[in-house]
Amino acid sequence: MREIRHDVRDRILRVTLDRPESLNALTPAMRDHLVDLLTRASADPDVRAVLLTGTGRGFCAGADLRGGTGTGDRAPGGVARVLRLGAQRLVAAVLDCEKPVLAAVNGTAAGLGAHLALACDLVLAAESARFIEVFVRRGLVPDAAGAYLLPRLTGLQRVKELLFFGDPLPAPEAERLGLVNRVVPDADLGGTARTWALRLAAAPTRTLALTKHLLNTSLDTDRTTAFAAEAWAQELNMTTEDAREGLRAFTERREPAFRGR
Repeated sequence: MREIRHDVRDRILRVTLDRPESLNALTPAMRDHLVDLLTRASADPDVRAVLLTGTGRGFCAGADLRGGTGTGDRAPGGVARVLRLGAQRLVAAVLDCEKPVLAAVNGTAAGLGAHLALACDLVLAAESARFIEVFVRRGLVPDAAGAYLLPRLTGLQRVKELLFFGDPLPAPEAERLGLVNRVVPDADLGGTARTWALRLAAAPTRTLALTKHLLNTSLDTDRTTAFAAEAWAQELNMTTEDAREGLRAFTERREPAFRGR
């Protein structure tokens, strides 16, 4: 697909949104292709990290609405169905991907584009990047999992401010609120993202997958369930080659060489 470039190098699936003339707004075909790439990355042992970025001045301006409202037919349940099978399915694909997903936000991330970035496990942002909750400007309820993601990342009062006003949020302020991990000069974004992605690709992949699952479900469960999930995750993790290698390296006082298995 011309609008999305992707390749695997150094065990990293690099995915670049490439519609700079539209600030990388997502068409339904692009959205579905992203879901497919993330799903395949989960099952591919040769992929150990995913790096997602954009070209031009935008990371992703959200859903491409030029062909209509994007809400599907107006029969009862039609709008909900489009969201469930579209934007929500994309965000879920990021959250459920068994490989760590790193976003390198190079410019404007708006609406679905903002939530696509914030669903990633780690978020780097260029100094010129900004995040915009555009829904209220269109008279729309925030969708694409915004009301689910944002309160889990920052305080509820600040989330209401973002969603009620729809003002642009500069990257440094997003970092202060805990929405992004690190803000770097624009010229350094690519290099920093590559360094982080290489570190993720060299890590114990199954350990990261189990850790991601524990963290992503931690706010939706009680203590007893969380403790049981942690114990079983460690039980599963101890069957991996990487866990055995990590323990051997510790006793032998050397750096581990994880293979993602």
